[in-house]
Amino acid sequence: MIMPGVSDITWVKLSPAVLRALIDGDLAGASELAGAPLSPYLVEEHWLWRIRLEQIEGDPASADWIARAAVVDGRVVGHGGFHGPPDEGGVVEVAYSVDPAFRRRGHAKAMLRSLLERADADPAVTAVRASIRPDNVGSKATIAGFGFRKIGEQWDPEDGLEHVFLRPAAR
Repeated sequence: MIMPGVSDITWVKLSPAVLRALIDGDLAGASELAGAPLSPYLVEEHWLWRIRLEQIEGDPASADWIARAAVVDGRVVGHGGFHGPPDEGGVVEVAYSVDPAFRRRGHAKAMLRSLLERADADPAVTAVRASIRPDNVGSKATIAGFGFRKIGEQWDPEDGLEHVFLRPAAR
């Protein structure tokens, strides 16, 4: 158990074929290709899968870092991963989202904990970054207690102003 009442997260890698099926709205086909029952929430995130598919096509090695479904007790509760492999300084940016039907149950913290464990286990990773809109109280609460500290701000063309947090890799 990661935390009381929350089972461990199992990650299902979303291959380019699965991403294409999700983009096309083919939930049954995506589930068959993934070997796991995916959820309508993943189809709703088609905008993200377009970005990730393009990223994987340009850099196949990035597939090991991005685009995974988060499964708890046989049900997809969201998705997570990183924006890509470690940059030249060894920094990875964490990304996760919980299906609204499963929010406020500890899944975001469980997903983050699992992703941080993955990053910490890779010797190429020196730090983990998180970018959060100032009004996203839930995400700020999720990273609290995991060693992140605010290091600045940035402007994201999609999300607008974001606070940038960094956490050194734990060894």
